[in-house]
Amino acid sequence: MPTQTFLLGMNAKIYQGAEGAALADLVEMSNVKDVTVTMEAGEADVTTRANSGWRATAPTLRECTAEFQMLWKPGDDVFDAVKTAFLTAGLVRLAVLTGAKSADGIAPVTGSEGPQGDFSITGFTRNEPLEEGVTVSVTAKLAVFDQWIANGLEAA
Repeated sequence: MPTQTFLLGMNAKIYQGAEGAALADLVEMSNVKDVTVTMEAGEADVTTRANSGWRATAPTLRECTAEFQMLWKPGDDVFDAVKTAFLTAGLVRLAVLTGAKSADGIAPVTGSEGPQGDFSITGFTRNEPLEEGVTVSVTAKLAVFDQWIANGLEAA
């Protein structure tokens, strides 16, 4: 059988929990549709005359934004937590992974990785298309970086 050389978005996972929670305590956000994780760094111009007429750039502060859509489901614990974080300017813990987290916190999940930290919900836009379910487009910006999850496990 050939080895899989790609990842499918439908196998990626996003987990949510209380601010500062451990990965083991986060629950899967099964009400989420499409997810986009954007990671960027600022830039510092470090050009000198010795660089042969070429501009030199060094990365500075990094930022992470997770954008996703959820079905509008009042009463759903995860939906309510995200909505409450937006309305109160609070934080939610997110882990946005390319696969599942470790089921027991010991056995690795090969290739499952992504950022984990506390996020501010800066966008919460309700969409009401005529022939679709009501959804909310969420923008979550990293406020406190905890760690990069590798192989579905927190660092020891």
